[in-house]
Amino acid sequence: MRTPLSGSTGPRRRTLLAASAASAVVSLSAGGTAWGAPDADPYDALLTRARTQLTGGTFDAADPDFAAALKVLDTQASGWWRELDRSAGRTALWADLSPAKDPGNFGQSYTRLRTIATAWATPGTSLTDSAEAAEALLDALRFLHSEAYRPDRPEAGNWWFWEIGAPRALMDTCVLLRDGLPAADLTAYVSTVAKFCPDPDRRTNAPTLSETGANRADKAVIVALRGLLARDAATLALARDGLSDVRDKGKNSLFTYVTSGDGFYEDGSFVQHGSVAYTGTYGSVLLGSAGQLIALLAGSEWAVTDPKTSVLYEAVERTFSPVVFDGLMMDALRGRAISREKAPDHQDGAAALGHILQLATGAPAAYAERWRALAKGWMGRNKTNPYLGLVGVPALARAKAVLDDPAVPAADRLTGHFAFADMDRVVHRRPGWALTLSLSSQRIAAYEAGNGENLHGWYTGDGMAYLYDGDDLGQFGDGFWATVDPYRLPGTTVDTRPRTDIGTGGGTGTYRPKNAVAGGAVLDGRYGAAAMELIADGSTLRAKKSWFFLDNAVVALGADITASDGRTIETVVENRNLHAAGTPRLTVDGRRQPSHTGWSAALPDANWAHLEGTGGYVFAESPKPPKSPKSPEPPDSAPDGPRLHALREDRTGTWRAINTGADTGGSTTPVTRRYLTLWLDHGTSPSSSSYAYVLLPGASAAATAAWAKSRPVHVVANDATAQAVEARRSGLLAAHFWRAGSSAGITASGPCTVLVRRNDDGVALAVADPGRTGATVTLELPFPVREVIRADDTVTVTPGRRPVATVRVEGSRGHSHTAAMR
Repeated sequence: MRTPLSGSTGPRRRTLLAASAASAVVSLSAGGTAWGAPDADPYDALLTRARTQLTGGTFDAADPDFAAALKVLDTQASGWWRELDRSAGRTALWADLSPAKDPGNFGQSYTRLRTIATAWATPGTSLTDSAEAAEALLDALRFLHSEAYRPDRPEAGNWWFWEIGAPRALMDTCVLLRDGLPAADLTAYVSTVAKFCPDPDRRTNAPTLSETGANRADKAVIVALRGLLARDAATLALARDGLSDVRDKGKNSLFTYVTSGDGFYEDGSFVQHGSVAYTGTYGSVLLGSAGQLIALLAGSEWAVTDPKTSVLYEAVERTFSPVVFDGLMMDALRGRAISREKAPDHQDGAAALGHILQLATGAPAAYAERWRALAKGWMGRNKTNPYLGLVGVPALARAKAVLDDPAVPAADRLTGHFAFADMDRVVHRRPGWALTLSLSSQRIAAYEAGNGENLHGWYTGDGMAYLYDGDDLGQFGDGFWATVDPYRLPGTTVDTRPRTDIGTGGGTGTYRPKNAVAGGAVLDGRYGAAAMELIADGSTLRAKKSWFFLDNAVVALGADITASDGRTIETVVENRNLHAAGTPRLTVDGRRQPSHTGWSAALPDANWAHLEGTGGYVFAESPKPPKSPKSPEPPDSAPDGPRLHALREDRTGTWRAINTGADTGGSTTPVTRRYLTLWLDHGTSPSSSSYAYVLLPGASAAATAAWAKSRPVHVVANDATAQAVEARRSGLLAAHFWRAGSSAGITASGPCTVLVRRNDDGVALAVADPGRTGATVTLELPFPVREVIRADDTVTVTPGRRPVATVRVEGSRGHSHTAAMR
């Protein structure tokens, strides 16, 4: 029996059993009701498991990692505890969350109460077993029920707080305090949640709207906890069936691949809110909540037995693994969450890793073994933000079990090329680095903003290129979004017009541009080509952009860059976060450039540049298309092509400037970071301008100079018809055709992306239609072919000296079609 304690208490023995604490007998009085031992029945067994999911299992409080996690929990909980208003005439529980009836305020209030309750229920904190804390928690719950969150109040403001945020935190708190909750109180809280979250299937404030993705998974957990607390078998079955969407015959099942809208796609994409690439937040939440419910109900009469749960298991390696780099969740998959000060990439990466290890506890052994190896590799390589310092006791226990098990190998970094056609994202991974492209189209939003979040996300979907370096894991997580120039995001071509904040109102909204082309093809899982037609928002700017992904380089081409608004157009090659005081060496054509802040220079004749610790940049000349006498060059344009500029600057910003959200708003504390920016100036109102540059991530200055001299990759075409490169050493030709034409020895009958590679094994072909406009495309190839070894059923090849491939692209949603020949 645990003895009730008042005031503070620390661990009384070396080993603290959180699991046994969940079912321990506590003899303090709480609101006139004794805290007694639970009955031994299925509901109590699952409620004990639910409590353990919140507090952790058996752990050693003297272990430095657990001691640190307990300290973090204790510091947060005791801080909320000290600030909790317990006065009789209070109008809110915390002064900064007043009035309590506001959805954002009561939603956050329940979250804080859950933190205090978790500390109370977890051995080893200053609040453990505190009778005073228990009484105050019960009183605070009654206050919120009376003043803010009760069945007779209509929903107003952000629906999420009513239907997910508040009920989830409330049900968790009830699980933690359940032995001491008076029956009348528990009934009141369960009834409130039943009103606002009656099932996982529908949006309560919009009953014709079916819940999908992460929202459905969250609601399923809420309904399950409500069913356990109410001891209602039908409600538990409703929660379980919600994962599979039994009500609507699987239409919105979380265990099925979708071909449009929200959910997991077979190519590894994940979409939420209809058009947003959201693997990193909503996808992760879905993985966590579905995995939690599967683990919670396992072995019971309500166990999840849907055979299609394999979709969830496959998503770990198909959807999540390609977009996690050494434990960082790539920002191109985090939507408006990039603007959240308290949720940088390493935090969302840690959350996904924790969800994967949680899912591994109940997954088939073959899956679980691979996932644990993945997780061990991620944790071992991230020394910048160590995983063990980012998570609470439950996730920590699972992680340490993996790290301490010599039978679990640490997986190497994933390599390969991944074209996520269904969410307009491209990821190219090499042993030491990765580059991710964030594209957009009529189908996938350029950005999502709203509820005060992501106020400066204007260009994040316009071809932004995120370069991840294994030696600089803080690039995007170290104050980047609060300080970067939002008009100069790497990889983008922009009109320099001033922009106003977006997403300042209630609710969330997305912007989908008018272009059709976004995406590309992948060859042998190793090489790739991608393209995006830029139709700028609120500007006459138009551009054709392509990228070609090779073993050690990424070639970026831009063509037909045109605008007529009288403003300067820029293409941003790099905008590197040098952190608080970085002064890495910049070398241009062998000459070291100044390193002091405030330096800037025009470098119109630059052949190559190298930034110490990042890599090299080679500037290639684009083949010149013939000029039309009907289209004279505007007098203010750059007649010899865009001019390279460089800038070193210290930039100061605040998180509040990009996020004013009710529960995610940033601080007003100034943040300063140093940047090195390289950009190409296309001049004012350019007509058919172009650019061509090569990224050499991780290359030395000497290697960059050698690359610039030898030019192993040749830019074959860069105009309104085609953009193409030839990599002679690897036998690779790659092109994107904007219309019918010939380039790099390839003739295409219409728009498409093509990669052709010839080596000793034969000829390999990959084709895609990222614009999704054609039915078939016919290609004449430059390499002779005797026979077809393998081909997708959509590809027909006629062998010969000039073989012809006919590819049925209609209905393929921009995915690659492949063939192997010799």
